[in-house]
Amino acid sequence: MQDTTKNSTYSPEEILLHAIKKQRAASGDLRNAVKVLQNQEEETPRDDENDYDNDDEDDNDEEEDAKYCRRGFDHGYHLVKGQMGHGMEDYIVADTKTVKGHKLGLYAIFDGHSGHDVADYLQSHLFNNILSQPDFWKHPKKAIKRAYKLTDDYVLHNVVGSRGGSTAVTAIVVDGKKLVVANVGDSRAILCRKNDVVKQLTVDHEPEKERDLVESKGGFISKKPGNVPRVDGQLAMTRAFGDGRLKEHISVRPDIEIVEIHGDTKFLILASDGLWKVMSNEEAWDEIKEIRDAEKAAKALIDEALARGSKDDISCIAVSFT
Repeated sequence: MQDTTKNSTYSPEEILLHAIKKQRAASGDLRNAVKVLQNQEEETPRDDENDYDNDDEDDNDEEEDAKYCRRGFDHGYHLVKGQMGHGMEDYIVADTKTVKGHKLGLYAIFDGHSGHDVADYLQSHLFNNILSQPDFWKHPKKAIKRAYKLTDDYVLHNVVGSRGGSTAVTAIVVDGKKLVVANVGDSRAILCRKNDVVKQLTVDHEPEKERDLVESKGGFISKKPGNVPRVDGQLAMTRAFGDGRLKEHISVRPDIEIVEIHGDTKFLILASDGLWKVMSNEEAWDEIKEIRDAEKAAKALIDEALARGSKDDISCIAVSFT
């Protein structure tokens, strides 16, 4: 299987440069403009009123962190091109690295639409942009939201025009103790524990669920053409990277979940909607609960999705905890 993990080639400074073009002071003072951007969450209206209500809760308290058990973890993945008449548009990251003394597992699925350019770019750059935020370790929610926005600004100006976008689900395992998951779109992550406890860590950003968000931005939800609710009759999700033609009516602000990895946690599963269209969270866990090998688990889930008739691209990452 081809390894789809790539390294970033753009510095945080380059990302910031493109994101702040419209915010430079008249004097051209770049440093002041960067400060304006980084303080934006304190000064500007939000897509959702409660986006930052819980940001104070994401501080890394060392005493609290010491209570968490440290779990070993491994990963495996599998991808299958669909039968939708276009090239493969799913991209993944499945990697481990050490950053500032912390062992990190970096896992992501990017499900592109109207082309693969945005998903390809995210695969190479999004994690680097997240980890480059100076407040990631103290305020991970704020840092991730800022990194998603900066990355999207760069994508819109330099990677894709009015068409083309991607979902994103990113998961960071920190020292085998904590899990930080963020998403936009309908790619999903679930956490499975030994006693059949299955927790969905992401939000499916579907038009009917977020009608108020779209309409508050001046957009509308329509089932024409077809019978699938779409933003402005075009996009079957309300949050995504790219999609410049719809950006005024959709959002790139992720939902974020930070959870403890318990002693009975068995698997983290990330998958594109090609799997979730034909399988519930509980059915996915039932399919792999007797499997210990992460790569075999990922393949088993995709094989079952194919057996159930999924025709979309399917990508799946399984992270096993020991």
